[in-house]
Amino acid sequence: MQFKTLLFSLLLAGVAAAGVPGLEVTGPYSSIKRNKDGSYEEFSRPPDERTITKKLKSANHTLLTTTVYRLSPEGNPLTCDISDGKGVRLFKSRYGYDTRAGLTYGKLLEEQMFDARMVRKKPGTNEEMPIRRFIYTYDARGNRNAPIAINLIPGKMAEDVFGAAPSGLQFNPFDPKEADPTAKGGGTANPKGRAVGK
Repeated sequence: MQFKTLLFSLLLAGVAAAGVPGLEVTGPYSSIKRNKDGSYEEFSRPPDERTITKKLKSANHTLLTTTVYRLSPEGNPLTCDISDGKGVRLFKSRYGYDTRAGLTYGKLLEEQMFDARMVRKKPGTNEEMPIRRFIYTYDARGNRNAPIAINLIPGKMAEDVFGAAPSGLQFNPFDPKEADPTAKGGGTANPKGRAVGK
């Protein structure tokens, strides 16, 4: 499982080293991220680490959305389903990775989101068409740049489809190193500290 955590962390490069604001890792299979607007995200995973479930709740604890990510054996998100607070499946996403240099799953290159309630076909084909895409690029040091959002629904902005942020995981919600040191139980006492005698 250590390999999964390492690989997952490498894929999510570009996250601030100081910690994810509001993230509190409560154990190896659960965490919570509190947002500025009072809403919060509960993350959970089973011991086999093949899925991650994210439940977004409002400040008054109302379930808004549930996202279930399916992971590769290496721990990389491959697909996800997004449902509303009543369990109605709204969207499905898939993630594409760089396979150069013999890597099975390299850096995240693209996210495609599809409407789960209505199949949209590419004109003149029978191929399902995404409603939104995020293209990822990297700088010379391998840090991820801000994604390029492409909306494929005429007359709509990408934010209108499912908010401004991608649906993919932008950090490892179970890595204590990513936890916000100011969150309850998060982070370490001194992130620059070393063991005695080292």
